[in-house]
Amino acid sequence: MARSLFAPTTLRRAIARLGFVQADPIRAPARAQDLTLRHRVVAYRAGDLERRYATLAIEEDFFVNYGFLPRAKHALMHPRAIRGRWGPKQERHARELLAFVRERGEAHPREVDARFAHGRVRNWFGGSSNATTRLLDVMHYRGLLRVARRDSGIRVYAAREPSPPASAAERRARLDALVDVVVNTYAPLPARSLTGLVGRLRFGAPQWRKDLRGALQRAKQRLAQARIEDVNWYWPAGDAPESALHAPDDEVRLLAPFDPLVWDRQRFELLWGWAYRFEAYTPPAKRRLGYYALPLLWRDHVIGWGNLSVVEGTLKTEIGYVAGRAPRERAFRRALDRELERMAQFLGVAR
Repeated sequence: MARSLFAPTTLRRAIARLGFVQADPIRAPARAQDLTLRHRVVAYRAGDLERRYATLAIEEDFFVNYGFLPRAKHALMHPRAIRGRWGPKQERHARELLAFVRERGEAHPREVDARFAHGRVRNWFGGSSNATTRLLDVMHYRGLLRVARRDSGIRVYAAREPSPPASAAERRARLDALVDVVVNTYAPLPARSLTGLVGRLRFGAPQWRKDLRGALQRAKQRLAQARIEDVNWYWPAGDAPESALHAPDDEVRLLAPFDPLVWDRQRFELLWGWAYRFEAYTPPAKRRLGYYALPLLWRDHVIGWGNLSVVEGTLKTEIGYVAGRAPRERAFRRALDRELERMAQFLGVAR
């Protein structure tokens, strides 16, 4: 908590300190990236990241998940070498599309589709998607395009200048730096979680997937660590877990489902003794917590969850508790009221 929920600062500094902010398009009541940043940025309002994106030295791309990274960290993953070559037709389409984007400076998918209209293709979920939009996504992942900004949530692209290939020595240094971003974002990490997250770098840097095992072993050698109740834990060597500065405060926080404090489900259960699950894609009849349940942190323990929605400009709240009831302390009731007031201000709605 102390290393992740640092004192609120500027948006630029918060992203730099987090290292990575996972994104998700669902708004219930706001996007995950906004729900994550509101605890860490002074006077943050829903949508501030999208509104200010073009003025920040950050990039939107895939890392261990899809999200936002400081530009210097993002550059460590490129150039990406992707398995499999394009066919002649797709390669021609990509060249034409890249030339079109370069000529315009920025291009909205709607403008690109009006110019090219490549038809429909099968998407990841077995349905049909716009072929031009799909090609934009692939070119973005391959490093030919970057997200310049968003227009009402839709990615607007610009051409990305190619990165020079990394030498063998640079490859090792870059991988170690990427692992450090992961650890900085999610530590302290149980050994199994560290292994899993380093393995997920195969998505951000697929060209180095064969080198990830070595990067993991080097990380285990340089990170601080301890064995507690048969679990090995890892964290940055500069941290001081025993510091008195880490005492919890009397605050309630409703966390995003992908907040760094919540993302690691194994650690969540080790620390707080119950299983949290993200159920947006679970059939309604099988949901236990709710469509978009936000873990409820009280002091240094996640004791429940909240389902929030905005109905006719008013914040509606349903709170559930692992123990079946709320803590009886007056301090908790006051802290929950403060958090709901902060949430309403963040969303720009009434209580």
